[in-house]
Formats: sequence, structure tokens, C-alpha cells
Amino acid sequence: MRSRKSWVMALALTSVLALSACGNNGGNNTANGGNAEASNAPTQTNSGAELSGSILASGSTALQPLVEQVAEKFMEQHAGLDIQVQGGGSGTGLTQVAEKQVDIGNSDVFAEEKLKDADAEKAKALVDHQVAVVAIAAVTHPAVGVDGLTKQQLVDIFTGKITNWKDVGGADQKIQIINRPASSGTRATFEKFALGTKTEDLQGSIQEDSSGTVKKIIGETPGAIGYLALSYLDQTVQTLKYDSVDPSVDNVISGKYPVWAYEHMYTNGEPNETVKAFLDYFLTDEVQNGDVTELGYIPASKMQVSRDVAGTVTNK
Repeated sequence: MRSRKSWVMALALTSVLALSACGNNGGNNTANGGNAEASNAPTQTNSGAELSGSILASGSTALQPLVEQVAEKFMEQHAGLDIQVQGGGSGTGLTQVAEKQVDIGNSDVFAEEKLKDADAEKAKALVDHQVAVVAIAAVTHPAVGVDGLTKQQLVDIFTGKITNWKDVGGADQKIQIINRPASSGTRATFEKFALGTKTEDLQGSIQEDSSGTVKKIIGETPGAIGYLALSYLDQTVQTLKYDSVDPSVDNVISGKYPVWAYEHMYTNGEPNETVKAFLDYFLTDEVQNGDVTELGYIPASKMQVSRDVAGTVTNK
């Protein structure tokens, strides 16, 4: 009887120890599994919901390569999210976001510069999200024979006073202007800070909506001149110095090179949680020190000067 009682007590003790061990192992597995799951889980909004749905952005083609690349990376992290990026120019992006046709309006200029007069109230409803700085450079076909122009020479070319490259030290070749439409923020930036004046579309000039198309035409057309964001520059075109200043990142940062602008991503009012998460991603170190610099843009935080909507530059 005593032996039986001892055996029952031993069995009970063994069961308790086994259950305790299982509990501890289960606790460790839950903790480890929880950590692993958290590290692989999609980013969540403030409400705790995973990112999903769609985002439509349109506007600046100067900003388009950056937005497209960042969108691809962000969608890889969020399988339930679809982001579409369209061009059309800054004016198009601002008009469409003001009319709530898109979620984000990409622009190289402040909304107040484009949406004026009857549209001024629409501009007030837009919220500015500055994600980078873009510099614009005059570029030519590689065979024109010049590597730089003065401000006055550029003005004379784009107003039709100079029509042959030999008049500015280049080849005996007719100048072919490749311009952007009036809705283009790239054109507005170039006219405001490189030319200092608005220009008319000259007879015989070519006008294109897309920066990519502009680059292609300039590279293939003898005597061609136009202007592009630094993000589009490559060996197919000749990049020009401006008043002997090279359009380099360092010169833009220091304020020596004046033809630059902020890259804006406007929303109509405060963005919803999904759009906000996408815009916040642009400001992470991963994007600012990676995609932004990789594609030829400049993080606004690195600028040693700042510029307001009137174009006034001040040292930081």
C-alpha cells in the first residue's frame, strides 16, 4: 500500500514537471515566434491596420524617376498596396490633386506659383511635402562645340536673338530649341532661375511633355539645346556650365549654382494613413541617403541655403 502511494506521488510529480517544461518551451517559442513575425510583418498604420489599397500620383516628370523607384521599393514591402505614378508636368499634377483626381500631385514649383487667380483658393487647400531638391541644367547635342553659356547667351538663344552656334563659339550649326510646355515645372524653374524671364514658344522650336523624350531628342538632333534635371543627365547629351559654374551637387548645395528647386509632393488636405506612410518613407535615411542621391537629387537637409516661394535665397 505504501509502495503504491509512493508510485502515485512520483507519477504526479513527473506530470507536473513535464507540464512545466512544456509551458516554458511554449513561452520561449511564442516569444521567438513573435519576434520573427514582427520583423517580417508589413508596416502598419497608426490604427494598426496593414497598408493596402492604391495610391495615384501625377505631375512632374523631373521628379517621376525618384517617385517610381521609391514606389517600387515600398510596394515590395506591402503586397496589398498598389502605387501608380504618372507624368504630365507639375501644372497637371497640381491641378489634378486640387480637383481630387489623384492622391498626390508632384511638382517642381510651389503650388502658389502655378495655381493663381481663380485657382488661388485651391492652392490654399494643398499640403506641401518636400522630399528633395532638383537642379536643372542646360544641355545640348554633343557636337555643338560648347561646354558652357552665360545667362545672357541663354536668354538670347531662347528668345531667338542667337540662332547659330558659331555666334557663341560653337560649330556653324543652326540652333534647335527643345522646350517644355507652359505647364512644366522644369520650364518654370529654368526660366525663373537660369533666364530670369519667361519666354515665348518660338516658331520651329520643338515642345515635349516628358523629360525623357526631351533627352532623347536632344541626343539625336544636331544643334539641339534644352534643359533637364540632373537625374536625367548621361553621356548622350552635353551638360553646360552656367556662367562658368558647373551644375554639380556640391555647387547646388553651397548655393553657387542657382538653377534648382524643391521637389514637392502635394496632397489635398492632410493625407490618409496609407498616403502618409508612403510620404514618410521618402524622408527615411534609406531613401534620402540612398535613392535620392543615387538618382541625382539632393536631400533638402543637406542644402546650405534655402529658397522661399518668391525665389529669395537665404543662408541656413
